Amino acid sequence: MAKEGHSECAVTTEREVAGLFDRWNTSLSTLSPDKVVANYAEDAVLLPTVSNQARTTPAEIRDYFVKFLKNGPQGTIDSRIIRIGCNVAQDVGTYTFKFKDGSQVRARYTYVYEWTHGQWLIAHHHSSAMPEK
Repeated sequence: MAKEGHSECAVTTEREVAGLFDRWNTSLSTLSPDKVVANYAEDAVLLPTVSNQARTTPAEIRDYFVKFLKNGPQGTIDSRIIRIGCNVAQDVGTYTFKFKDGSQVRARYTYVYEWTHGQWLIAHHHSSAMPEK
């Protein structure tokens, strides 16, 4: 799944892939939707936690985060499994979001990262609230 005609695979580690969530989560704390969207590939798909609408363009992803960031979210990983392939990495698990009003949402997630233009970007992000209390 090499991008840009490259046949070589970008080297990464589980620790580096885990750090990509930290990068994304840190961008949430800026409360800037543009900083959050910078983590996503141009053709990324976001299936967000608190919206029924699939987001398939940078503008739609930004629109989601304009609203989501108003709640002051911060995520914590509860459990995860990381898989690494050639120019693709997956981080799958559960996380908890805490909001500035004291509320929280437990959710399951999937991040699929692709090595694009010399960096790891989110190609697919699915997050859904836990169905069972």
